[in-house]
Parts: sequence; C-alpha cells; structure tokens
Amino acid sequence: MDSKWNRRQFLKTSSAATMAALAAGVPLTSLLSSCNRKKTNSKADTVILLWMAGGMAHTDTFDPKKYTPYTKGMQSNSVLSTFKPVPTALDGVYFSEGLEAIGSVINRGTAIRSYVAADMGHILHSRHQYHWHTCYKPPQSVAAPHIGSWISKELGPVNPVIPAFIDIGQRFTLGEGEELKAFHTAGFLGNEYGPFLIPDPSSGLETVKPPVGMSSMRFERRNKLYNDLMNQSAVGEFGSDYQKESLRRSMEQAYMLLKSPEAAAFDLSKEPKESYDIYNTGKFGLGCLMARRLTEQGARFISVTTEYEPFKNWDTHDNGYTRMIGMKKQINQPVAQLIKDLERTGHLDRTLVILASEFSRDMMVEGRPGLKVKEQVNQPDIINDIKFYGMHRHFTDGVSMLMFGGGIKKGYVYGKTADERPCKTIEKPIVIDQVHQTIYHALGIPEDCHYVVEKRPFYTTPDGKGKAEMELFA
Repeated sequence: MDSKWNRRQFLKTSSAATMAALAAGVPLTSLLSSCNRKKTNSKADTVILLWMAGGMAHTDTFDPKKYTPYTKGMQSNSVLSTFKPVPTALDGVYFSEGLEAIGSVINRGTAIRSYVAADMGHILHSRHQYHWHTCYKPPQSVAAPHIGSWISKELGPVNPVIPAFIDIGQRFTLGEGEELKAFHTAGFLGNEYGPFLIPDPSSGLETVKPPVGMSSMRFERRNKLYNDLMNQSAVGEFGSDYQKESLRRSMEQAYMLLKSPEAAAFDLSKEPKESYDIYNTGKFGLGCLMARRLTEQGARFISVTTEYEPFKNWDTHDNGYTRMIGMKKQINQPVAQLIKDLERTGHLDRTLVILASEFSRDMMVEGRPGLKVKEQVNQPDIINDIKFYGMHRHFTDGVSMLMFGGGIKKGYVYGKTADERPCKTIEKPIVIDQVHQTIYHALGIPEDCHYVVEKRPFYTTPDGKGKAEMELFA
C-alpha cells in the first residue's frame, strides 16, 4: 500500500465518506425525528458480509449445472457450467469444483439459489452494488444509508472501543471509485455510523495508530486542529449541526480506539502462523481473518470484499474460466476456516455470516430472459479460444447466496434455478428488501424502523414493505 496513504488514514477513515458526500452535492440533512418502537428478540449480535464484488456466476460456484469441458470449436450455447460439480457435506447437494472447503461447511448454513437482482436498465456494477447495500435504487434525493450504518445506528457498538461498522478490502482509487463511495456512507444517519475503512488488511494496524515518527504531542495538536476546523462556519455552510456533531463523535470514537488495547485485533502479525497461513490467500483471505478477530473483540457489522475493480476479480468479461480458478482459490479456504473458527469459539450462533454478489453471470444472456439489456460482451457462437470459455455476461435472474449462523437453518437449500439455459429462478424468488429485512429480523430490528428526513419517513426498506423470509430461520 502507498505509504503516504497509510500516514493519513486515521483522519481519512473517519471523515472521507461525509466529505465525499459533500463534494458530490449529496444533501446532508438534519435527522428530524425517529419512530417510537421496541426491538424484537434477536438471533444475532454481529453480521459479517463476505462481498463477492463484480458478479459471481451461480452456475460456476454454488449452483452448478451440466459440466461441458472446453474443446475448440464448441458452441457457446452448449456451455452451462465450466467446472465439474463436486459433493458437499449435504447429500445430493453439489457446489462447483474449487469450492470443496466451503462445501464441507454448508451443513452449518443455508445455500440460497434464487436471489433475483433488480431491473435498472443498462447494467452498471456500482448501481447494483448501491442497491444491494442500501436497498434503494440510485439515484435518491436523500443519501441512503448502507445496511451496516442502519445496524450501527439501531444497535450501537457491541464493544464501545471497536468501530461498529468496519469495511475491509475496497479502495476508491479504481474505476467507478466515486460511485462506490456513494454507498459506503451512513447517509443522513451521520458519519459516526459510517464505515471504518481498511483498504488492505495486511496494513490494518497502521490504520488505527498515528503515523510512524509522529509524537503524541504532535498528534494531539492535529486532533485539536481538526476539532477547531469543524467549528468553523465554512463547514456549517454544507452540513447541519446534527451532521457536524456526528462527524465530531466519529473522530472521538476513532481517537478512543487509538489508545485502546483492542487495537491489537487489527494487527494480523499477532495471529499464530498456522492460522495465518490458512487465511493468507491474498487481501480477501486476510480480511476474513481480520473479521474473525474483530468479531471476537465486539465489532457489530463487518464487510469483507474481494474488491470491485472493473474487468478484474469476479468481473469476468473475458477469460471467465481461468479467472474463476484464481477467485476460488482466494475465497475457498478462508471462508470455510472463518465458519469453523467462529463455531469453535462459540461465536457462530450469534454471528450472521452472508456471502453474496450483486448479480450472476451467463455466457449468452445479458440481463434476464424477456428483459435483455444492451450487450456488453462480444461472445462468439463458436468458441475457438479459451478466453471465450466462461460466464462473461451479466445475469440478474438467478443469483446464489450463502448464510450461516444467526438463527439460520443448518444444512438447507432455499430456492431453485432451471437446469437448462436460461438458468433462471423457478422456485422461491427472493429480492433485496426480503434479504435486508431477514438480516434486520435476525438482529431484532423491526420492519417499521425509520426516520423522518426532509418531512418524509425513510425506512430501512423502501416504504417499510420488506418482509423477512422466515423459512430461512431454524
């Protein structure tokens, strides 16, 4: 990681999201009022979101279809899965080759095979990621909070020293960076409920301590200067008193973390080598390790991403098969080990772990059957080069998701997609407002949770109509 970025990360972590919203002209309004409500009984205290950014093909991961090996001259339309199906811990349930370790722990959770992503016209990753993380379709007249921010606001931190919402693995110096920033915020809820950003878990400890060589006295002066700046009228021209106070509290929380022994949870060098090596498949794997350590220290919501970068990682617009081999190596062992470690330490029952992606992929269909959108990939009818062998087009009508812990059924499969192209959802479709309310239900946050912003109610799900899918719970 860039050393200059490291040295400024303490201040940027706490203020970047709000300042980005100001620069983009997003209205930061006062929080006028909230509901008078009682929380329901909860099944979980913590959420870990394992985010497969870029569009993870369901037929090549957790919902395999007929396997067709590569041969030069094959027809594109004949290919449903480019990996062999392999058995899992559940009789009759198969995942794709390369995901054997995750398959060995699916008896601790549920495989959802019927998530249906929204129709939003021409498909852009940042738009669908915004929708998944906020439950609202962009653009919005009000800055919609990230689901992690809603949870932070409603439940507060488990441990007051550890940031309630921590985001691991995503940089904003890449393509669509500004668009990604738009949902990595607490929106109108205030910056204190926004994400504590850790772009690289291998430098996690650097994120929560003063720069090398900076004396404590100099750091104290900088902290005072920051507070003085927040009191100046220029800031007040953009943010309300509520937002300014929220930003100030976020800095106080980060400052408290700097001086606490709990900051060691961010230092992966403290992990025993045997454990570290299991997780060390790259940034994502180490992010899973950090998520486990932070869960043990009392984080409330942790997001770990494979990172969205256009045409990289799961964004397989070409070389889909060969790229998937590498992506599976990144996630397979760390995800499985995370589940096993949480179970071993007794944290899994009260931790809801979700593995998800913004949409799926197909070789032939862009969008969904009957509602195709503009093609973004030139896929030949006849494949004469292995770079065309794989799932390269965005597919929104059948997406896989995994859930573990937090009261979720063990050893269960929810929903079904067709076995022939188009491999769309044919049983128990589930959409984003159901997913969000299912998460909120596990945490004890009721359906009517909302705040009044600009004289209208803003709910956790649009119009408060999201319903938890109770079939997912034991």
